[in-house]
Amino acid sequence: MLFKSKTDNDVYLSRQDVNDPLSSYSRFGFHLDEADWPSVEHYYQAMKFEDEAIRETIRQAPHPIDAAKLAKQNKKQIRKDWKKIKSTVMTRGTYTKCRSHEEVARALRKTGDQKIVENSLYDYYWGCGRDGRGENMYGKILMDIRDKLAES
Repeated sequence: MLFKSKTDNDVYLSRQDVNDPLSSYSRFGFHLDEADWPSVEHYYQAMKFEDEAIRETIRQAPHPIDAAKLAKQNKKQIRKDWKKIKSTVMTRGTYTKCRSHEEVARALRKTGDQKIVENSLYDYYWGCGRDGRGENMYGKILMDIRDKLAES
């Protein structure tokens, strides 16, 4: 059973839901770092590597799941500083997607001041984890971007 917060006002989402505009898997493309990216997940997975050929292969993956699989297949070549920069990479991609698509920005603003939770059973970094003790970094990134959009 997935963890549910004590407050019913929280917004739960899955990064892997291709139909949710706030998901990193959703197909709202954007231009960043001199390339066009089909999804935030494509961008995120490609940025794990300094090798341009690997990045390009991931960028051209037909689906975000394929982009993640390609990154996993090349895990021995992940850049050394990845753990330090991965949140920044996810933030840049997600923010650029929101700035590129009013529909996505509107969906994010529509959450108001509610807590956004990436409802993942097994991911204790990006999500809340099975027991709710995860860091929920993806939810925090979305809430930070929501605040930035409100300021502009």
